[in-house]
Amino acid sequence: MREHTAALVPPRALWVPFMLGRPFGVPNDAAFQRRVLLAALRLLERETGPVLEDFPDEAPYDDLGAAPVDLVCPVSFPSMPSGGTLGERLAEEVARLQAWHEVAIHYRGRTTLGVTGLQPPEIAEFLASWLTGVPRPTFRDGIASGDALKLACDELKAYYYEAKSIQPGRHASAEIHDWFWMQTAAGQVLRAIRDQAAQSSDPSMKTLAMLTLIPRSVDLALQAARGGEPQPR
Repeated sequence: MREHTAALVPPRALWVPFMLGRPFGVPNDAAFQRRVLLAALRLLERETGPVLEDFPDEAPYDDLGAAPVDLVCPVSFPSMPSGGTLGERLAEEVARLQAWHEVAIHYRGRTTLGVTGLQPPEIAEFLASWLTGVPRPTFRDGIASGDALKLACDELKAYYYEAKSIQPGRHASAEIHDWFWMQTAAGQVLRAIRDQAAQSSDPSMKTLAMLTLIPRSVDLALQAARGGEPQPR
C-alpha cells in the first residue's frame, strides 16, 4: 500500500498499480516483469533519497485461456442463489461449484486447497457460523480466531477461483476477482465477517478486519457502486 511505504520512508521504493500479491504484473510475461524489476533497480542509481516512484503502466491483460475443449461438465448451473439466509446461500453456492472444481482438479492435476483440513462445505459451515453469533470452535488447536478465519476465508476463495477458471469461456484473474467479491454469496460472507471482526476485542480479529481480509480495491468499488465516497478504515 502506497501510504504505508510513504510512512515507512525506505531509501528507495517503487510503487506498482497491480493486483495485490502480484508485484511484477501477471504470470508468464517475462518482458513486462523485467521492465518492473529494472525500474526498481534503477532507483539505486539515485544519489539522494528517500525515493518513492510510481510505475507508470498497468499490468498486461491476464488471459488465463479458455476451458479445455476435451473436458465437458454435464451439469448446467442456474444463476447463483438469491433466497434464504446468507449462510444458506453460501452453502448452496459451494455445492453448485463442486462439479466445476472437480473438473478443474482433473484437468490441472492439482489444487491449492488443504490448508485447513476441511472440505469446502465444512469451510462454508465454519464461516457461516460466525454470522449467527455462535461461532464453531477453530479447526486447529492453538490457533487464534482471526488466524483461523483468515485461513478458512483464503481457502474458500481459492475453491471459487479454481472452479470459476475452468468454466467455459476465457477468463482473466481480475475478472474472476470482481466476480467473487461483487457477485457471490461468498464475497458477501467475507465482508460480513470483516465487519463483525472490526467490533471484536480480540487482537487477531482486529488485524483480520483492518489489514488482511478484504482488498482495498473491493471497498472502493463497493463505495463507488453505492454512489458514496470511500470511508477510511
